[in-house]
Amino acid sequence: MKRSYVKFALLGAVVAASSAMFVACGDDDAGTTPVTSITLKEKTLTLAVGKDSTLTATVSPADATDKTVTWTSSDATKATVSSSGKVTAVAVGTANIIAQAGDKKDTCAVTVNPAGITTDAGVEINGVTWATANVDAPGTFAASPTDPGKFYQWNRKRAWSATGWVSGWDVSVPTGSTWEAANDPCPAGWRLPTEAELNALIDPTKVTFELIGPGKFTDITTSTELILPIAGRRDFTGETQNENTGFYWSSDRADNYSYYLDISQGWLAPSAYVSTRNGGEGMLVRCVAQ
Repeated sequence: MKRSYVKFALLGAVVAASSAMFVACGDDDAGTTPVTSITLKEKTLTLAVGKDSTLTATVSPADATDKTVTWTSSDATKATVSSSGKVTAVAVGTANIIAQAGDKKDTCAVTVNPAGITTDAGVEINGVTWATANVDAPGTFAASPTDPGKFYQWNRKRAWSATGWVSGWDVSVPTGSTWEAANDPCPAGWRLPTEAELNALIDPTKVTFELIGPGKFTDITTSTELILPIAGRRDFTGETQNENTGFYWSSDRADNYSYYLDISQGWLAPSAYVSTRNGGEGMLVRCVAQ
């Protein structure tokens, strides 16, 4: 009896083990494809208080079983984020927005600036309506026509201080054939000027130019004036250069170089001309009406 009991016990253990192995194999056959990465298109974001922007997340692989993205903010008192990735600036400061899919994460660093001026009456010079102030934080104007506002790299929306040292400068060369609307820092109703619009501003048959500290452009027909402050530029490393010259981006690009307006004293007399430079430098932005 004792021996029979042992045999049946062993047989039962083998059957149980076989059943467990069968179930496990069944689960493997059903299978799941895990997330291997999540990537945010926007690594940095600058917003004025009260403004918002939606981040874009890409989950890989494309056939991952569960591609659900969850969003969190490191400091909801500075910036909040919705379940769809919409970031809203709450108060001046910084916060990290984290996107997670499965056990993979990516982060966007958000800087919130004070709420600024978002409207401008504009002035018409040689058929083009120009804003009367430079762009400050994205989506806002500087406080006055002589305030330089912020520097921007070509086709990038991040704002950089026009004075002092900065950290985190992007040393890569911007790409694209035009300044994309999604990266345009101009307030609503305004945009970056084209190369042709910059050339219209400096057309000596229609506009006079003076250097009075800032540059002053005057429509010959209407006597309407436009003031462009001078603040130099930031070079490829982010250092300030040419503080006695004004540099203003256009939205156009040719042969991997971006068109810009140069305002300077020149060798013999004040000059304003359109040229091209590498888009990785930081320059000022003055908008035109859409």
